[in-house]
Amino acid sequence: MPDWVPFAVGALLVIQFAGLGVWQISRGLEKQADRDAFRDQHSAAGFTSGMEVRPYQRLRATGRFDAARQFLLDNIMLNSRYGHYVLTPLSVGDGEPLLIVNRGWIERAGRDFDTQSIALPESRVTVRGRVGSLPRAGYRMGEAILPAATWPQHAAFPTLDEIAASLGQEVQPFVLLMDPDDDHGLLRHWVPEVMGPGRHFGYAFQWFAMGAVLAAMLVWNFRRRGLRR
Repeated sequence: MPDWVPFAVGALLVIQFAGLGVWQISRGLEKQADRDAFRDQHSAAGFTSGMEVRPYQRLRATGRFDAARQFLLDNIMLNSRYGHYVLTPLSVGDGEPLLIVNRGWIERAGRDFDTQSIALPESRVTVRGRVGSLPRAGYRMGEAILPAATWPQHAAFPTLDEIAASLGQEVQPFVLLMDPDDDHGLLRHWVPEVMGPGRHFGYAFQWFAMGAVLAAMLVWNFRRRGLRR
């Protein structure tokens, strides 16, 4: 094997370690921006269909809840108890995509679900909340939403596209996490992602340190070979 091959491989690894470090820093900065946005307590902006939104932005939407077609997200654990997130479509205008509102968590109670526990008024309402997303599973088996003749429908980590297909209508590209102080909600305690920016910065330091050590070893070996010659 030519003498230069180990140095070439080592150099490629140093570049790869540096790239991973840069990627971890960028992810950490994204997480920091998300946390800053979550702490933003400015008044909620009025939502109109098609407007650009940012993660955790505070919004205010007016419309009518489609209480007859709600979703129960299964296997959502809170304080060591199993329950459901309740997703309710909000009609914000004729012909406009539905806005999916996460109204919070309700404990699972037996086999038969009491639909009165998630009942809603038929009148127009104004809902405040934050721009969010659906919970995601690392691995999902089977269909997300099992076809059922009755509502609410149970779902296991669905996507917005799957919810739209089940409703037979387009939906907005995000979920509104209902404000804890709003009426018609359930148990709500929204927080940013568990893995904070500090851990990403720590991983970045590890990658850079590994790259620096490997680079130092390559330089040392190169100089040692040069002295032998």
